[in-house]
Amino acid sequence: MSMTPRETPLLLSPLRFDPVRVELQLIDQLRLPGEEVWHRYTDYRAVAEAITTMVVRGAPAIGIAAAFGVVLGAKQGAPLDEVIATLRRTRPTAVNLFWALDRMQRRATELGAGSPLSIDQLVAALTAEAQAIWDEDVGYCLRMADFGAPLLPPGNVLTHCNAGGLATGGYGTAVGVIRSAFAQGHIRSVFADETRPFLQGARLTAYELQKAGVPVTVLCDSMAGHLMAQGEIQSVIVGADRIARNGDIANKIGTYSLAVLASAHGIPFFVAAPRSTLDLSTASGRDIPIEERSTEEVVRIGPVRLAPVGVSARHPAFDITPARLVTAIITDAGVAKAPYPESLAALLAAT
Repeated sequence: MSMTPRETPLLLSPLRFDPVRVELQLIDQLRLPGEEVWHRYTDYRAVAEAITTMVVRGAPAIGIAAAFGVVLGAKQGAPLDEVIATLRRTRPTAVNLFWALDRMQRRATELGAGSPLSIDQLVAALTAEAQAIWDEDVGYCLRMADFGAPLLPPGNVLTHCNAGGLATGGYGTAVGVIRSAFAQGHIRSVFADETRPFLQGARLTAYELQKAGVPVTVLCDSMAGHLMAQGEIQSVIVGADRIARNGDIANKIGTYSLAVLASAHGIPFFVAAPRSTLDLSTASGRDIPIEERSTEEVVRIGPVRLAPVGVSARHPAFDITPARLVTAIITDAGVAKAPYPESLAALLAAT
């Protein structure tokens, strides 16, 4: 029987795990919303490829998938240092990936310090750790929703990319806050940026919100300023892939533009992310590595080519939003506000 988080107010979890077969299952997020296709993995290298190609994406979900990738590597009898190194090379920006792998590395080291374990015993112990990471993530999302929902002012909220159940263990960071805010009557409806070039907003966020019964309207990325000027957007909330010590935010490309627009129109700009996304070892956004992805992901949508053959394109997958543009950062331990070096450190230290 496949395992899922034990807290289950889920819309759509992006992964399943079968502890009997020691098999990870991932929903192919490149094929949503047209079809729900689940792939099965027993090789950690295939999991690494799924993370790289964005079959699974979203910072918390990447971390969870990588944790189970370590379990698969243990089952294969591969050296765990090699397994973890392979998974660490998949995506450079999302700090949750490294946080989860560091946690699995520590657990493996603890296990190695005791009596020798059989492969089955090692796999069972590492599975329990990966499952704990997954369960905890759902709990973090639910607490973020509790902290964040009352902050959203009445009216319409705009979100960018996909920070929902598909990007996490199953409930969502920014989308989780939105879902709870709508259920509590704090907001009226949602605008979802389409989010070029992979269209995570149009394909995934709209898909999730529709399934949850939350009114959602898709926007081209360039429309937000106009609607803000018309008074149709009352708040913005996004997720994050890494948050620096000073409160600078790395998130999906296009987030910075939204923050500038929100500031120009006096609209609050919120970020929702678990504490595993906080990286106090990184001083500011200038120190966050920005993943540059393939030109082909920009000049094509699926099999359809948009630009002339031979024309190049840039694809920085993320941008940096300065802390001065962020109204508040919503975490599983509470809400941080400026000055962020002090408030984020206090939240990270909270039990």
